[in-house]
Amino acid sequence: MSKLTLFLLALLVALTPTGCGAARSAMVPELAPLNLGQPVEANYFTRDKTGGIAEGDLITLLNSPVFLEEDTRIGVVPVAVAYEMDEDLPLTEVPRTLSEALEETGFFDVASELSTDWPTDASVAGLRELAGRYRTRYLLLYRHRFADEEYTNPWGWTYLTVVAIPFVPATTMSTAGVLEASLFDAQTGTVLFTVFERVTGEGDYNIWHNEQKLRELKGDLLTKAAKNLSKQVVGKVHRLVAARPDERSNVREASVRQAPSEVVAAQ
Repeated sequence: MSKLTLFLLALLVALTPTGCGAARSAMVPELAPLNLGQPVEANYFTRDKTGGIAEGDLITLLNSPVFLEEDTRIGVVPVAVAYEMDEDLPLTEVPRTLSEALEETGFFDVASELSTDWPTDASVAGLRELAGRYRTRYLLLYRHRFADEEYTNPWGWTYLTVVAIPFVPATTMSTAGVLEASLFDAQTGTVLFTVFERVTGEGDYNIWHNEQKLRELKGDLLTKAAKNLSKQVVGKVHRLVAARPDERSNVREASVRQAPSEVVAAQ
């Protein structure tokens, strides 16, 4: 083998990358860092800036911490469309169940149902006036809504006999509803959370007193759903309590105290 050939082979070996590290480095692409820019902190949609709150006040509200104040009272208020106070008889058990669940948390000095018969203004102004009369910082606004449907089921063929019409359950009535609870801060006029509990039910009936039967069906659905709605409300309240500034500082201090022991355990 000539000296020239040996020289070329040695040069080729020197220029060829060897080892896994070299192979990996050759496969890694070199990309320029992304320029993400600054986060958006303002609303640039001009048509959004008209309404019942000034832009600066809205920003102040959105940047303020949200938590449940200590040593406060809460009342449960049935409301209707557009959150007007519901003036019907409070026949449903849901407000009572909500009130009891809130009082059992121990986070409120008093939790009670509120009467909507007191003379107040309409809408949010009336809610704040009612809160002032009861001296409650928070109002839990409760309402429920249903959509009903009625149709003739396969038992309807017996109508051909005429005699069976008053007796056979040929009418199917179904209903779908939603229970809603919103925590309203009367002092700031803000809503801290809203939770929903959805229900459905149906039954087959004859032609007698179907309106009453539908009311009973809805009443059963509301009674069964009240506990689930209460659990959702209590869960949100616990989160608001955990968001208190003193609670957060306690959590941070506890984590700092636990850090050395965790390090020792890891070793």
